Amino acid sequence: VRLVESGGGLALTGGSLRLSCTASEGVTNLNFVNDMAWYRQAPGKQRDLVARITRRAAKKYADSVKGRFTISRDNDNDTIFLQMNSLKPEDTGDYYCYADLRLTGGVWGQGTRVTVSS
Repeated sequence: VRLVESGGGLALTGGSLRLSCTASEGVTNLNFVNDMAWYRQAPGKQRDLVARITRRAAKKYADSVKGRFTISRDNDNDTIFLQMNSLKPEDTGDYYCYADLRLTGGVWGQGTRVTVSS
């Protein structure tokens, strides 16, 4: 299974970006996608959960992004989105998509960089 991410880039403080991640090449009716999530790794820091969404669209957010970020999901296309509003410099980092598949387990995307300048 491969995760393809897009949407990173440069934004100003207070701006918005939208990330997307699609699972492909190995997703089947038996090996379907369960939970999907976005993680962030700031320079020199560990990779932390930003937002997570179940197949039934239950959501969990890191406290630092509540009210600013929204995770959503398109099950028909095995895609998740992360709408990031009111961006802050501390949101800067590499954003990684994660998917948990029923048979093959967890898989990571290659990461997409988000830079927020003040």
